Amino acid sequence: MKNVLNTRMGGVKLLLLGCVIALGVSQFSKIEEPQLKINGISLVASGTPLLDSAISPIIHVAANHAALMPFGFMKSLDDTMILHNSNRHWYGETVEGILQYGKLLKQNNIALMIKPQIWVSQGEFTGDISMHSEKEWIAFEKQYSAFILTYAQAAADLDAELFCIGTELKVAVNKRPTYWKSLIHEVRKIYKGKITYAANWDSYTTVSFWEDLDYIGVDAYFPLSDRKTPTTEECKLGWQTHKEKLKSLATRENKKILFSEYGYCSTDYAAHEPWNPPRGEVNLEAQTNGLEALHQEFWQEDWFAGGYVWKWFHDHKKSGGHGQSRFTPQNKPAEEILKLSMQKAKQ
Repeated sequence: MKNVLNTRMGGVKLLLLGCVIALGVSQFSKIEEPQLKINGISLVASGTPLLDSAISPIIHVAANHAALMPFGFMKSLDDTMILHNSNRHWYGETVEGILQYGKLLKQNNIALMIKPQIWVSQGEFTGDISMHSEKEWIAFEKQYSAFILTYAQAAADLDAELFCIGTELKVAVNKRPTYWKSLIHEVRKIYKGKITYAANWDSYTTVSFWEDLDYIGVDAYFPLSDRKTPTTEECKLGWQTHKEKLKSLATRENKKILFSEYGYCSTDYAAHEPWNPPRGEVNLEAQTNGLEALHQEFWQEDWFAGGYVWKWFHDHKKSGGHGQSRFTPQNKPAEEILKLSMQKAKQ
């Protein structure tokens, strides 16, 4: 009887061990399974609702994400007031518009990042926003929190996959780190998805709160080449130093890099200072080579989450085109390159 009991107990132990091993393998497989890259477009707001006809071109280019970007407006770099969600805004920048856009996109299996941004009068750089006193900083931060939390609630209502707490606010981020940590805490009370911040390409290393976020967001307008029409290989070469720094930060913070914006104008010298307005002649090849190089360099990296191309307009038939030199890839050779790159990333 004792031998029989021992045999049975041994069998039970083996069975339990097998279950534990199987569970461990299952859990390990789940953790290690590679995530689908974010193939995103930055969808420009319009004065009208998003139509079904705008969805097909987004799907055609193999995008699986869209960034929706409601703007708050400031009169100057030291203004403490932020105007948002008013009847002076385009429909697509209001809460009502964000909800309408988002619901239609999600119905078509396109995931969302809600990315509220600041626009300063005359197009001044938001990275230079700065106040003159503690009283002014507190007043500005109260306004900014109201702006961000309004759209954090919209993101929660949409069950959006991502929310961005700010874009290219270098001085405000560097001078007021305690505020940003408290803002992240307040956002998480409302919104339960993933959170990022979109740092400009030249200031992502100075952000002090990456540990509190889910992704390291970078607006990836890195200078790559001073040639009029750099080849894809030349653009890839220009990425190497930047890429090593990005990888190093991702490793140190144990967070994936997300290109919260990326893109090139279809103009001469597109990869020299990609953040600048176009100069020179229309150059479709320069834009195409830049996008192809970026995808080849990053989309296969396990420390890279994906990105959102800048930018995409509702009325596809009337957007972009061979004679247009702005950022959009629509109706240009760059659109086909983008489509092929995104399709490859899904395989």
